[in-house]
Amino acid sequence: MFVYITSGTYDFLKEIKSKHKKENLLLMENLEKTVLLQETEGKKTVFASPRKFEVVDQRGELPERGFVVLDNIPVREEDRPGFEHRYKKRADAIEKEPGFIGLRILRPLNSDTYVILTVWQNESSSSSWKNHFSSSADKSTNTWQDLNKNIFSGPPYVNQYKLGLRE
Repeated sequence: MFVYITSGTYDFLKEIKSKHKKENLLLMENLEKTVLLQETEGKKTVFASPRKFEVVDQRGELPERGFVVLDNIPVREEDRPGFEHRYKKRADAIEKEPGFIGLRILRPLNSDTYVILTVWQNESSSSSWKNHFSSSADKSTNTWQDLNKNIFSGPPYVNQYKLGLRE
């Protein structure tokens, strides 16, 4: 499975979504940015120049409504197998969280930045998971700060979006 992500104006991306009704397209926005995500079995995309990813692991659904968190994590090439293994192990725990809807661990095909995409019923569900995970993490095994910091090729960053805000 593959995921493609592109950005643009709300109206432009809404038009793309309307033209490709048979595709699995999710329109997401926040106060600063609008993005369109395509999830597909094949390597073909409807976008001209998207960010490209292969799905490494998936849980749940990607619905039309909800709150989306994209954890963007740049990882050095040689450290990708260990990074993926560690995140796959963590995926089981998130499924039991109240408000969880879906998860995709996305391996980059044209960059070094993985995306851990989670979908929640609402922002408070996401915040509860984050607080729960932070407070219950075993410092020796569950936090990235304890790993060799050299696995990262840059600082991680987070994007948050709402699905179906204007639809």
